[in-house]
Amino acid sequence: MTKQKSSWLIIGVVVAIVVVYLITTFNSLVKKEERIKLQWNEVQNAYQRRLNLIPNIVNVVKGVSDFEQTTLEKIAEARSKAASVTFSGDNVTAGDVQKQSGVQNELAVATNNLIIQIEKYPSLKGTAAYAGLQTQLEGTERRIKVARQDFNEAINSYNNAVRAFPAKLVAGMLGFKVKEGFQSDAGAEKPVEIKF
Repeated sequence: MTKQKSSWLIIGVVVAIVVVYLITTFNSLVKKEERIKLQWNEVQNAYQRRLNLIPNIVNVVKGVSDFEQTTLEKIAEARSKAASVTFSGDNVTAGDVQKQSGVQNELAVATNNLIIQIEKYPSLKGTAAYAGLQTQLEGTERRIKVARQDFNEAINSYNNAVRAFPAKLVAGMLGFKVKEGFQSDAGAEKPVEIKF
């Protein structure tokens, strides 16, 4: 083999290695980005489940007792606000996540206030309809917590890939940017939780 042919062969091998690396890195980043979208959709599903349960709880409460109307109005308002804030998983920004988290937390606080008010109505707490909805709402709150955690894990995995060298070079060239997940608000050491 001549010296020139071996030089071209080495250059060809190096170019092939670089091309294979670029393709595998790109595919890996796309896969991680798609996982973020999937996990965001799971967060949305859990939020929707909460939104669907709340009118049922309100109706049971209305049907069983003469309940304080302002509490029910606050829940309806918080639910309406939460339902109006949705984002697709295609291009979720940190601001979108925080905005959605804020209105969902407001809804959870309003629901908590309803539960506190229900303590005054022992006959309501004992109804089968309320007990079933209570169990479903507790499960939904756990689902929201897990969905948020999974979303943040997907973001973390993606960000690690985007920021690690040499993938960082490929990510920068191909437009993959670091993303943000759910973050605590100041003074939010305790998660908003529906209590029964």
